[in-house]
Amino acid sequence: MKLAGLSSVDNAHDDSVWATTWVPATTSRPALLLTGSLDETVKLWRADDLQLERTNTGHCLGVVSVAAHPSGVIAASASLDSFVRVFDVDTNATIATLEAPPSEVWQMQFDPRGTTLAVAGGGSASVKLWDSATWKLIATLSVPRPEGGKPTDKSSSKKFVLSVAWSSDGKRIACGSMDGTISIFDVARAKFLHHLEGHTMPVRSLVYSPTEPRVLFSASDDAHVHIYDSEGKTLIAALSGHTSWVLSVDASPDGLAVATGSSDKTVRLWDISMRAAVQTMTNHSDQVWGVAFRPPGGTGVRFGRLASVSDDKSISLYDYS
Repeated sequence: MKLAGLSSVDNAHDDSVWATTWVPATTSRPALLLTGSLDETVKLWRADDLQLERTNTGHCLGVVSVAAHPSGVIAASASLDSFVRVFDVDTNATIATLEAPPSEVWQMQFDPRGTTLAVAGGGSASVKLWDSATWKLIATLSVPRPEGGKPTDKSSSKKFVLSVAWSSDGKRIACGSMDGTISIFDVARAKFLHHLEGHTMPVRSLVYSPTEPRVLFSASDDAHVHIYDSEGKTLIAALSGHTSWVLSVDASPDGLAVATGSSDKTVRLWDISMRAAVQTMTNHSDQVWGVAFRPPGGTGVRFGRLASVSDDKSISLYDYS
């Protein structure tokens, strides 16, 4: 497996680019790359040449997360202004505006069927679930203290929830906290199951394997990427190689690799079977906040794609093979 640099756009935004995801292809158009920036805008880019399709405004502070519905028809952006804006990808019409208290909107992701949007709740130490048909809040999954945690320790601030991920079968949600713990929830019962431990610093990003619903990958400020059996509560492997915070992790659609972005300014490709980094890309000049593999599907799509976004305001696109 390898990455080959395809194209880059410098000054893609006017400020740091903190978020990216792919909008799946529809019957009428190919997949698009969605990016969100501290410049308060969300942009949509063509998949193969990073030509700008359109710029969406509507937030009054920086955009910290973006999510795409599996249908490819709608997407959502979350901002430091404490709003999640849900919009039609092709017309930019606002479909819903979800409001949250300050510092309670961080990463978010639609479930595999597209019925629910999960939003990492920051200071509320929870994950909020929104129904994507009515845009009503349907559940709040609260993160409990780890066993043995003393009520006197300032654990609520440590439980600040930064990251969230759905399992590929839609049955589990994982969320990562500032204190390094990962919480696993049974979605159908809205029930906390257990913590996964091993990280010593904030867990910035999580992704489940697309092929193994139990396998969870995590990225942390402790410079490690962990592979967990999320059901058996076991750490399968700790991947080391980054020299600073690991800010983002995504799994390849074939389930054979993960890519990571770090504040050491690199993008790394990891072979899961070897449990080692097989490639390091150094085209960014500042920390890499987001990496995202393009989902399979769409007409005429022959190659895998990986995108990365950075504090250097640029977007890079790679061929994954």
